[in-house]
Amino acid sequence: MTEFDIKKMKALVRSFPTKRILVIGDLMLDKYLWGKVGRISPEAPVPIVEVQRDTSCLGGAGNVSHNLESLGAKSILIGIVGSDAEGEWIKTKVGDRHGIITTEQRPTTVKTRIIAHQQQVVRVDQEQKHPISPSLEAQIFAIVKEEHYEGILISDYNKGLLTRSLMKKILPFAQQKKVPVFVDPKIENFSLFSPVTLINPNHVEAEQIVHHPCLTNDQVEKAGHKILEKISTRYLILKRGEQGLSVFEKDRAAYHIPTHAKEVFDVTGAGDTVIATAALALLSGANIRQAAFLANAAAGVVVGKFGTASLSIEELANALES
Repeated sequence: MTEFDIKKMKALVRSFPTKRILVIGDLMLDKYLWGKVGRISPEAPVPIVEVQRDTSCLGGAGNVSHNLESLGAKSILIGIVGSDAEGEWIKTKVGDRHGIITTEQRPTTVKTRIIAHQQQVVRVDQEQKHPISPSLEAQIFAIVKEEHYEGILISDYNKGLLTRSLMKKILPFAQQKKVPVFVDPKIENFSLFSPVTLINPNHVEAEQIVHHPCLTNDQVEKAGHKILEKISTRYLILKRGEQGLSVFEKDRAAYHIPTHAKEVFDVTGAGDTVIATAALALLSGANIRQAAFLANAAAGVVVGKFGTASLSIEELANALES
């Protein structure tokens, strides 16, 4: 039986529903306005989009949580929303609202994408990114301490929730409790996430960390080893877009996995799928290469969908067959 035997991979996936993961990170509402372009505006050289419908879905850490639950796992979501209609909408889409804290200090983060003829025309962001207050940090850490879970997944979109002082509370607590921590980072906060079990920046973020290109396998391998020297992480997965994933662990050669996508329509939220699937796989007993293999297969499914997307266990199993 090989390391990536399909029966072994499917057995790992079947154990996903037994897992319980705490997700902490930046919550947001992803809105989509769908329409068509028939003419150019007489006011400026821009297209006029005639909106035909609109949709909304959980974004940011909410999409990570949704991906976990789509794969059958239990997710405990911790984040903040504003005291506004968008925040109320987010709370209606979360099964257990216990970890959703409403604050008057900032509005809910909203990303609005205008889509015409299956192409994104523009994205409009409504947000405040200043660090959260010590009182909000205290509320968040109290929930982290009282909940029961097998892993912590940190979803960073650099909106101010994941402060240095909050990480100095959560990471030592996780280490003390022997709870693995999985991180999807943003470059601005990269140094905060140490020690962790897995961190998975993309190749553009990696370039900013190591200050050289990350296009070829040799460049990526050089970058991966530099990153392992900069922070304390057991595993590193570099997301490389159409080139797939590259996997690193100390004292072992890098491993490159080509993309599984047959056709790419939209990469929105694909990183959320990668970290969610990899975390579930590791908690289910996979080694890091098997976890990355499953995460790559899952990402190959969601990039074939338009908009912020997730996938089911059945879709992942079917992807493994191909």
